[in-house]
Amino acid sequence: MVTEIVTPRIGALEPPYEDAVAAQLQKMMPPNVPPIALFRTLVRNMPMVEAMTLWGGYELSRSLSLSLRDREIVIDRTCARCGCEYEWGVHVAFFAEKARLDREQVGSLTHGGADDSCWTAERDRLLVRAVDSLCDRRDIDDALWTALRGEFGEREILDLTMLCGWYHAISFTARAARVPLEPGSPTFAGIGH
Repeated sequence: MVTEIVTPRIGALEPPYEDAVAAQLQKMMPPNVPPIALFRTLVRNMPMVEAMTLWGGYELSRSLSLSLRDREIVIDRTCARCGCEYEWGVHVAFFAEKARLDREQVGSLTHGGADDSCWTAERDRLLVRAVDSLCDRRDIDDALWTALRGEFGEREILDLTMLCGWYHAISFTARAARVPLEPGSPTFAGIGH
């Protein structure tokens, strides 16, 4: 996969922001972190982004039943499978180290598979397989479901499937709008495998 220079189809808003936009962007970012291009693009549809912020807030919160590591495996794999280098890069840059995902594992999530030698925990391999199944078949077969139930509770499986679907939606929007990579963002090609 090659990183392309893209011209945004829907441009990100630039400061100074209207008060309502500034307040919305503040809700979407950690304190003292400038808003990312995707969020500055999404605020062009305020009713949509207000609704999205509630769900996105859940997906990235401690209320999610999945651990940070589980969450980031699902997000990174989903974004890579959707070809969304933008959102993948945001999550790798912000969360890979915190989630204890090393370079080899990030490379595997991007270019490899669940059977790569970097995955020593069955839980990690099952997450990759579940995302691949949802991306390929939009379903989880009985054998994989049984394996997932051996490792994850019902709440975790519901969170896993919704998280994968949510990041499909984010990936579709970021790609279709041609949101450019964040400055210094990792790239698919740069991570290797």
